[in-house]
Amino acid sequence: MAGWLLPPALPLLVLLCAQPCLCARAPASSQAVTARLAAKWPATPLLLEASEFIAEDGNEKFWQFLETVRELTVYKQGDSEHSYYNLILKKAGQFLSNLQINLLKFALSIRAYSPTVQMFQQIAADEHPPEGCSAFVVIHEKHTCKTNEIKKLLKKATKRPRPYLFKGDHKFPTLKEDGPVVVLYAEMGTKDFVKFHRILSEKAQKEEIVYVLRHYIQKPSSRKMYLSGYGVELAVKSTEYKAVDDTQLKGMWWDHRI
Repeated sequence: MAGWLLPPALPLLVLLCAQPCLCARAPASSQAVTARLAAKWPATPLLLEASEFIAEDGNEKFWQFLETVRELTVYKQGDSEHSYYNLILKKAGQFLSNLQINLLKFALSIRAYSPTVQMFQQIAADEHPPEGCSAFVVIHEKHTCKTNEIKKLLKKATKRPRPYLFKGDHKFPTLKEDGPVVVLYAEMGTKDFVKFHRILSEKAQKEEIVYVLRHYIQKPSSRKMYLSGYGVELAVKSTEYKAVDDTQLKGMWWDHRI
């Protein structure tokens, strides 16, 4: 499997944002302590993590997977989490081998791609998302969450500063790279994402724009993000002292007379 498309500073981000959580204690007789490592960011959607796994296998596969899961979150409301998880694997199986599916299962179990999703979430936060919008676009420093304003913002876009694109950004596959850049911040699988994606993908295919997608979750989960695969050492020292009656001790060095 190809190397992760993560910025060099991301491992440091994980270390800074992760904190050990003492969550359970075994009976005193076993003298054992169980600890879990909880991140400071909330749990990220498995669908987005799966998309990052597929992105490592190729940009085109990422966009092909995206097309098959455009409104997948509608199933999340009525199905159990296990059923939704299996549905994600079924969709991913159209683009991955059996070995890769097993690797995807492992990656999802240890939440290996959660830091990548959170990285995009932090980038979106720096853009100051419009209030009440679950999806929005940034066109050369201009923001909108209304699709009917895209055409107006594109007219003089090239006269404004071009946005900086990161190595891990997801660019819609086109040959033209010098057009106005439209960055969509949205959560794939939602209706609002589909609304924007339909318009932007058509413009990108006509080579009118450079279309970039970044993950954005308007309402993050309330559940904690527990991380696996990180070595944690927890040193516990007993401070309990027992009283001993030394009058009952015989044969000790202080009991000998010279």
